[in-house]
Amino acid sequence: MAKFRLVAMGGTFDIIHKGHLTLLEGAFSVSSKVIIGLTSDELAAKKGKNLNHNYSQRFDTLKQTVEKKFPNHDFVISKLDNDFGPAVLEADVQALVVSGETESQGDALNKLRAQKNLSPVEIVIIPMVLAKDGTRISTTRIRNSEIDSQGNLL
Repeated sequence: MAKFRLVAMGGTFDIIHKGHLTLLEGAFSVSSKVIIGLTSDELAAKKGKNLNHNYSQRFDTLKQTVEKKFPNHDFVISKLDNDFGPAVLEADVQALVVSGETESQGDALNKLRAQKNLSPVEIVIIPMVLAKDGTRISTTRIRNSEIDSQGNLL
């Protein structure tokens, strides 16, 4: 039985890689339902991200990936126009699933939830996935042809 009924997580998911799949696997392993926040094009631009794919393309790829890799799991993809999206407003969200890189988001989220008189969420940290060279797997490194989506050096 899952530890939580509902967790939230988020990302840009421009080029889905092993790190993303590990984060998704972690979320589905602790909860019977996952809200996946998908960064909007506007928020990505505000954060200085250069995207290969627009929101609609990223949404479709993420949905297909989750359905294929995690069949029979309950999930919702929600557009993120800010750092937290529905995790701030969903009273039923019990945990935020983050990578080691984004774990500080948990404290900020719980401060926002407290302002809205919502109970704090538990922070579930999924360790970063490293490429073969010991450096983290990232979309930027894939885009720069340093590594492939599995972390193999190119």
